[in-house]
Amino acid sequence: MSSGLDVVVLEARNRVGGRLLSLPAPGGALDVGATWFWPGEPRMAALIAELGVATHTQYLAGDALYHDVSGIQRIDGNPIDVSAERISAGAQELAHAVARELPPDTIRLDHPVTQVRLTEEGVTAETPKGSFGADHLILAVPPALAMSAIEFVPDLDEQTAAVARITPVWMGAITKVVAHFSEPFWRDRGLAGAAISHVGPMHEIHDTSGRDGRPAALFGFVPPTGVGQTTVSSTEVLNQLVETFGSDAANPDELIIRDWRDEPYTSPPGVESLQAYELFGHPCYRVPALAGRLHWGSTETSTTHPGHIEGALAAADRAAKAVIGATRARGGR
Repeated sequence: MSSGLDVVVLEARNRVGGRLLSLPAPGGALDVGATWFWPGEPRMAALIAELGVATHTQYLAGDALYHDVSGIQRIDGNPIDVSAERISAGAQELAHAVARELPPDTIRLDHPVTQVRLTEEGVTAETPKGSFGADHLILAVPPALAMSAIEFVPDLDEQTAAVARITPVWMGAITKVVAHFSEPFWRDRGLAGAAISHVGPMHEIHDTSGRDGRPAALFGFVPPTGVGQTTVSSTEVLNQLVETFGSDAANPDELIIRDWRDEPYTSPPGVESLQAYELFGHPCYRVPALAGRLHWGSTETSTTHPGHIEGALAAADRAAKAVIGATRARGGR
């Protein structure tokens, strides 16, 4: 339902989606950002139904693998994965579907915000391509990134600024590896494609194939080894895949290694050092800053499902309701 407000979206990247990033592949797409959504997430369910976005269930059939210093063990069944849902065209399709519903020129790509300034009329956002004035501004970026990349005039209050600087960026320090194969060969061996490793470098591996196994792919998470340390190499990844799944894993059609620390519009410098996850959903994020004009709208600020897409929707819903309520209270549009 339309609120009747005039809205402009300033998007730093040359695409929509943020941490939703899906790369095209024969038969579908490969998610190198967020992958799943979960039962009990009502905002996701409602948005997907409203937009008519096709989904499918995470592949679960088969056995899992466990790898430690003693070797690789095959575990009957799959206790690693749960019945999560996937967006069949890739998670980024959710952002594309939302964007298609917006009026023309609502989204301004390649418009990173460098300064947010409180004015007598409201708030102004400065970008390299011009200034944008508004009654209210919603920051849909991780708080730590906002503190690193945006100048606030005047400064935010001391408590909010202190909390925002050290709030972790969900998955911001993680490298995601996606190995695309011509066939989901592990399924033929009765494997679910799920593995836990204490040897690494990928600590988790999951089947990320599309509906009906196309495109066929495995993905894994690689945590950082330290602040500023280089991420995993393709050789290390392939060695682990072969050791875990056999020689069929040696020659993927495509190997994607995406270090999210290298995404300047996701992660601030030193993101690996941000570990205070208890700050997710901190009360300061529920209080608009800059005389009530600045609202927090990223998943890290949500009190429910922080880190998930559902958390981002919850934070956005809270911020939007605050803006609409404040605007109506002043008798504005």
